[in-house]
Amino acid sequence: MKYLIVGLGNPGLKYENTRHNIGFKVLESFVKEQEGSFGLQKHAEVAHVKFKGRQLVLIKPTTFMNLSGKAVNYYLQQEKILKENMLVITDDLALPFGKLRMKLKGSDGGHNGLKDIQATINSAEYSRLRFGVGSEFKQGQQVDYVLGEWSPEEQNTLEERIKIATEFIKGFTTIGPQLTMTNWNNK
Repeated sequence: MKYLIVGLGNPGLKYENTRHNIGFKVLESFVKEQEGSFGLQKHAEVAHVKFKGRQLVLIKPTTFMNLSGKAVNYYLQQEKILKENMLVITDDLALPFGKLRMKLKGSDGGHNGLKDIQATINSAEYSRLRFGVGSEFKQGQQVDYVLGEWSPEEQNTLEERIKIATEFIKGFTTIGPQLTMTNWNNK
């Protein structure tokens, strides 16, 4: 079995520790734990990892958040991976900081990365793991908030929350999305 695991974020040092890049951080943690590494390829930094007999292709698109669909579509086609074997990890303003929730399909929820993926692959039928970043910003400050760095309080528990997010990747690729959601959603 082959899986595409997509972490959403923006390339470059400027964005490295921002809330919007939590998808990148989760993938980096998982790949490090599996003793893999990322290499720059077409439209993305890519890692190939074997986990419990499954082949995982993990991508951090280099196309910037709002054009994530280009990288996602390319790797779905290039690696011949079915949409049902794809998990997209993204930040979510609608969830409190650190709350994790997997869904099998749904709207883009106003998230430009998801919006572009859905428009490019012409489907909302794919799994996504939403990582809550909270909504502690004043009206009109949403962009500054998601492109802002984690607060000291958030930094204290960020690593622990990222580790739990990697459990979703493990579950998604082994026991399947339904049981993973039962075991880990809202943890």
